[in-house]
Amino acid sequence: MAYSLSTKKRIRQAEKRRLRNRHYKSRVKTEVKKFMALESREDAEKKLPSVYSLVDKVAQKGIIHKNRAADIKSRLASHLHSIQ
Repeated sequence: MAYSLSTKKRIRQAEKRRLRNRHYKSRVKTEVKKFMALESREDAEKKLPSVYSLVDKVAQKGIIHKNRAADIKSRLASHLHSIQ
């Protein structure tokens, strides 16, 4: 099917954004898994601000919804409090 030039550009942009969004979502999931695997409270307290920051940045870019970011941060905080 024939595409106009503007449609071709839109397709290129959409693919670029899709890959960028996938990268950030994957990175958030990985960092959350790493945090949840921590057993030491000191390590978790050191790691928590960096994970919070990453989640906030991704939400600010619109890759995940702000309420989803709040859910993730709440889960991280409750995990931190459950560590002895």
